[in-house]
Amino acid sequence: MLERKTKNFINIDPIQTGGRLTEEAKKALLEWGDGYSICDFCQGKLEEIKNPPIYNFINEELPKFLGCDVARVVHGAREAKFMVMHSLAKKDAWIVLDGNAHYTSYLAAERCKLNVAEVPNTGYPEFKIKAEKYAEVLDETTKKGEVVLAVLTYPDGNYGNLPDVKRIAKICKDYDVPLLVNAAYAVGRMPIKLKEINADFIVGSGHKSMASTGPIGVLGMKEEWAEIVLRKSKKYKNKEIELLGCSVRGVPLMTLIASFPHVKERVKKWDEEVKKARYFASKMEELEIKQLGDKPHNHDLMFFHAENLYEISKKAKKGRYFLYHELKRKKIHGIKPGLTRYFKLSTYGLSWNEVDYVANAFKEIVEKYQLN
Repeated sequence: MLERKTKNFINIDPIQTGGRLTEEAKKALLEWGDGYSICDFCQGKLEEIKNPPIYNFINEELPKFLGCDVARVVHGAREAKFMVMHSLAKKDAWIVLDGNAHYTSYLAAERCKLNVAEVPNTGYPEFKIKAEKYAEVLDETTKKGEVVLAVLTYPDGNYGNLPDVKRIAKICKDYDVPLLVNAAYAVGRMPIKLKEINADFIVGSGHKSMASTGPIGVLGMKEEWAEIVLRKSKKYKNKEIELLGCSVRGVPLMTLIASFPHVKERVKKWDEEVKKARYFASKMEELEIKQLGDKPHNHDLMFFHAENLYEISKKAKKGRYFLYHELKRKKIHGIKPGLTRYFKLSTYGLSWNEVDYVANAFKEIVEKYQLN
């Protein structure tokens, strides 16, 4: 039987904490598990299926939630970024990316044969993306050629930093460059709306942050971009080219829809999630395990520098895998095997008791090896 050995563990993997299925989604998973299950109801356009209620979700509920004019579901956040880049790409053109961008932002740009200019972060220990650096890089890059898009990762997937997105959007407007906000760790976890931050595109991840199976992502945009990004085939008049005619056709979409009422409610409790993250970071720092990135921290995703755990790994029987095995014994899952000096984790969705349990687990591990 294909069963996860960590199924009943406390999961602190940032990729998974926001994607855990609701009970409603688990039911949808069984109901719609057959391949292409929703295609029985399609007249040629996914977003026009009214039963099940895909039309209402894509055309009404999702745009309202994202604060945009037009929305689509896609196969993942990376596909959404590629769609936009591919639509806007021109020969010898440039895009501007933050230095904390996910690797798929670079790959999408490479696939579109776009030149990339990077906005540097501030380096250790905060790794911040400063708004004024966007202005500097945009100013330098516009002298080299046309900049067709700027991308900001909000928050980034390493440090959980939340840059000043509104100020960066204003800077991009001043340079007449559209801004795409990669909010894969924001949409579905915390309140964020495209029109409030005044960007042009927003990207989210269903399997990372919207309690659905994957892969699935969401893309929101202002109306002015729909004609370009969602342009239709000359031969197949109702098929959108960038989506290759259709996108998510089964379980990922149905679990996303099933979890959506829960997701809409949980983002209202974001302040509590931030409190838990800050509390956990403070407990780790009492153990001389340093939280990197924004301080005070404003997101559940946290990155730690644990020099003491690294020193322990040099002598421990399991070597650099000792931390993974110690946590596993305590039924905690999510830090990759072999990591001791630098690692990231998330407290999203954990109860306060679970947060305390994980913090105490690290304390017990440190004390155990210090005594030895």
